[in-house]
Amino acid sequence: MVNEIIIAGFGGQGVLSMGKILAYSGLMEGKEVSWFPSYGPEQRGGTSNVTVILSDNVISSPIVSEYDIAIILNQPSLEKFESQVKPGGILLYDPDGIHRPPTRKDISIYKVDAMAKATEMQNQKAFNMIVLGGLLKVKPIVDLEHVMMGLKKTLPVRHHGLLPMNEKAIITGMEIVEEIK
Repeated sequence: MVNEIIIAGFGGQGVLSMGKILAYSGLMEGKEVSWFPSYGPEQRGGTSNVTVILSDNVISSPIVSEYDIAIILNQPSLEKFESQVKPGGILLYDPDGIHRPPTRKDISIYKVDAMAKATEMQNQKAFNMIVLGGLLKVKPIVDLEHVMMGLKKTLPVRHHGLLPMNEKAIITGMEIVEEIK
């Protein structure tokens, strides 16, 4: 089992955090893991992405040119990475800020209205966890239990009170993700 994943969006959307949580979750499940971030000097507001590889075997390189899964959170990232999803792969996106949705027919496309749901929940910071929940519903590459352990590992201790809210956001994402035909 190998999953090569790109998560891409604007800085401040929790792209790198989502990747880190996936990476920690994989480690806790005994998988080989690579976490390879890429972002400009702008960080918040600029584009950023992270490649996460989860594998049962040794990972030879963190550099990937085609992905099994793409999580796309803005239009520039969709334009850059849609063509790099392997045929038969998965593209998951949040429609907020996407004015031209994905069009490929040789991949599975899923939409998760994470920004709308986070706004409805009055918690914009839950956005990336809703997206992560959508991914885990579509492709359960790591267990929710290990995701929560990974989240606990990545959050500062002073924010551990937010763990129940984050778990609720992940479950919400699992409930609202929908396949686009």
